[in-house]
Amino acid sequence: MSSDIQRIDSAARLSRIVIHNGVAYIAGVTASNTEADIKEQTRDALAKIDGYLAQAGTNKSRLLTAQIWLRDIDRDFAGMNAAWEEWVDPQGVPTRATCEAHLARPGLLVEVIVSAAV
Repeated sequence: MSSDIQRIDSAARLSRIVIHNGVAYIAGVTASNTEADIKEQTRDALAKIDGYLAQAGTNKSRLLTAQIWLRDIDRDFAGMNAAWEEWVDPQGVPTRATCEAHLARPGLLVEVIVSAAV
């Protein structure tokens, strides 16, 4: 029974947004410009997340959790954190984990996954 689950921007592999029980789950978001540095890629991904949260009827002040995946955590952790701290609502800081991963496409430096209360 999936009538209580709302799926937005669905394709064969994933739904960009899934809403269930008052929580919006946003699939992994990456930057459009893979030539950009870590700060710009992070800013780009976070700007996209703002749009997805708005589509779900919520915003970054209602974040619950975040997962951040970096291609090279030693090189990019500080730059990603600088962009994150510019963006995140200081009154609505979510739980967060940051890990290193081999990302899906060459040039991608960061991927961000969030969930937020609706």
